[in-house]
Amino acid sequence: MKLGLVLEGGAMRGLFTAGVLDVLMERGVRFDGIAAVSAGACFGCNYKSGQIGRVIRYNRRFARDARYCSWSSLFRTGDLFNADFCYRELPMELDVFDAAAFKANPAEFHVVVTDCATGKPVYRRLDEADATAFRWIQASASMPVVSRPVAIDGGEYLDGGLSDGIPLAYFEKLGYGRNLVVTTRPRGYRKLPSWKHCLTRPLLLRHPAVYRALRTRHEWYNRTLEYIDARVSAGAAFLLAPEAPLDISRICHDPSRMQAVYDVGRSHAERAMDAITAFLSAPSAE
Repeated sequence: MKLGLVLEGGAMRGLFTAGVLDVLMERGVRFDGIAAVSAGACFGCNYKSGQIGRVIRYNRRFARDARYCSWSSLFRTGDLFNADFCYRELPMELDVFDAAAFKANPAEFHVVVTDCATGKPVYRRLDEADATAFRWIQASASMPVVSRPVAIDGGEYLDGGLSDGIPLAYFEKLGYGRNLVVTTRPRGYRKLPSWKHCLTRPLLLRHPAVYRALRTRHEWYNRTLEYIDARVSAGAAFLLAPEAPLDISRICHDPSRMQAVYDVGRSHAERAMDAITAFLSAPSAE
């Protein structure tokens, strides 16, 4: 049976996930594949490359750097998170991503993006950490309105969290029968309808399918959470979620707060490690 790791996004809430992943790497936990969305993809790729501590290190280092994330970047480049800095300069020069280790690790790495033309999810397996792979990761984390659509191979893509924010069902279809799911909202959370999507409509006139995805996001997201609960009850999934809402906004420039959320993830994973190990090693319940 293939073992999968499924990672939700959530912008800076993803530092919780980074803490979880570092503990898993330190304990030598291995998976056959990883399916990741948005910040989960940005941070989760370091699991395949085996770079313990890299995520919290570079986030703390560049927390207040306008090149990393700032309104000035949005006004100058069209991206709140500066694309050239985040997906070229940082991983290739400033805190080098280990592309050789990423390629050598046999675990599959899948990212989710949203097709701007249809509003539907697109799934992409990345085997090498080259410039094109970082474009797919960038697309998976490109939030609408504060990011430009990312053009790849004739298509335009945005945040995978708009269409499949926790791709457990997708991974099960690929044969991953036992999955550890890491979310950045507490267990029992449900997304409520929001009027805020109305504010984005004038800015998304070129992409009406993206607007429709935003408007209905709470519906499919809550169905996904219900599906995860059912799979947990069936013994096919193990859910790691924060015990309370994380004390961090989607955008954060405070290194100490980043560290605190990362530490929450570490603590949660350490406490759950025996249960995780038992789950991953247990015989199939189905």
